[in-house]
Amino acid sequence: MQKILVWDWPVRLGHWLMVGGFALAWLTGDSESLRLVHVAAGTTVVAVAAFRLFWGFAGTRHARFAAFVRGPAAVRRYLTSLLRLEPEAHVGHNPAGGWAILALLGLALLSGLAGWATYEEIGGHWLEELHEGLAATMLTVVIIHVAGVVSGSLAHGENLIRAMFTGRKEGLPEQAIPSARPLAALLLLAWAVAAGWWMLA
Repeated sequence: MQKILVWDWPVRLGHWLMVGGFALAWLTGDSESLRLVHVAAGTTVVAVAAFRLFWGFAGTRHARFAAFVRGPAAVRRYLTSLLRLEPEAHVGHNPAGGWAILALLGLALLSGLAGWATYEEIGGHWLEELHEGLAATMLTVVIIHVAGVVSGSLAHGENLIRAMFTGRKEGLPEQAIPSARPLAALLLLAWAVAAGWWMLA
């Protein structure tokens, strides 16, 4: 086992853009004077989520949904292994983390759609309530996800937060991805900027 490249640049950049975008959107959600900041931050989250759906099929080995989305039995088995302090080893996302990712992507897109409708004054007050409810649910999933990352880091003896910065985790050489795909990360940035420009134009 050695440090290998697991997370490509689009996965890492997208992760931290969603973290920053969601935090900023949450903090500015009730401020009328910062409404455009809220909209820009929310648009960033939605743009990244949409790109991540695409990257889940076209991305590198460990970024693909097929590599980490598993059924309930696999999730239960992984969580049980954590409780027994004998955690299953996964080079990429573990099965529980895979479900959290799908939930976060779905909530980001649904909340963003409701937020857009509210911004465009479509649908009335109920859509604003739906937007806030979806955002609150997303925050709950974020908290659970962070708790999972911390417990997983302790159980595996590996700093998973640092891995999402460096892209490197413990694994076998043959499990490494051949490239971090920096050009795809630039495409992600361009897409997020274009989405924000369109939303605020």
